Amino acid sequence: MKARTIALIVIVAVIVGVAATFAWWFRYRPFAVFAFQTRRALGAAGLSRTTVESAAGPQVVFRGGSGPVLVLLHGAGDQAGGWSRVVGGLVKAHTLVVPDLAGHGDSAPAEGPISMPMLLDGVDAVIRDASGGRPVTLAGNSLGGWLAMLVAHRHPEWVERIVVINGGAIKGTSDAELLPADRAGARELMSLLRDPGSPRVPDWVLDDVIRLARVGPLARFAATRDTMDGFTLDGRLGELRLPVELVWGASDRLMPLEYAERMKAGLPDARVVPIERCGHVPQVECPQELLATLQAVLGERP
Repeated sequence: MKARTIALIVIVAVIVGVAATFAWWFRYRPFAVFAFQTRRALGAAGLSRTTVESAAGPQVVFRGGSGPVLVLLHGAGDQAGGWSRVVGGLVKAHTLVVPDLAGHGDSAPAEGPISMPMLLDGVDAVIRDASGGRPVTLAGNSLGGWLAMLVAHRHPEWVERIVVINGGAIKGTSDAELLPADRAGARELMSLLRDPGSPRVPDWVLDDVIRLARVGPLARFAATRDTMDGFTLDGRLGELRLPVELVWGASDRLMPLEYAERMKAGLPDARVVPIERCGHVPQVECPQELLATLQAVLGERP
């Protein structure tokens, strides 16, 4: 057999092997594929990956752009790449700082329970590293919104304003199962998180939701739920003396619009900005609508 023929066979075999591997990951680990693709998209938007040391261990951060510092904090179980579809529209006017929260993505700790002190230690270190001693804007989704409010409450001199996206630091009323054990439970959870008009989530994606409910960062965070009561601002929202934008996917049934209205009633300087036909994670479900809303609220001086 000629050398050229052998080389061709080897190349074809490699291509087939790579395709088969990708197909397996796409079918059985779709959230890992999503993370890979979205983190590459952060780089394509001009953000560079770096590491910040913290009391929780090394924290991975994507940073780029110029202008006032805007820190984007994702929710529980997510990672920095979840913001990939809005960063391109924000990076021209802001220095974007997009961390993997502690225990998420590639940030430490890589295993074991994830507690609120760990998460706060990670965010504190990221802000100190990025701020240059000047107040920053914090925008957070879900758990990220909770963290943004806690950081602003603890360190008001660090924060100019906060944008809370379907999250918050007061207790909710939902008894939804966030760690489903079967497809029926996963389907119900997705229905709470997403607008009814959004595309149906395939069963093979639900299977990965179930898997991550056992071993993912959300499960690791949930393991510390008995310690979380000390990290709420119920009855103390009035102590937040900075502007708060409550940007809300109005179709969210896990943290409904009523939750945002309750926070607004307790905050000295806040407004609710709903996004219609959008659920709990707008940066993934309806990124263009969220981007337009963020550009509008961030374009106004506090």
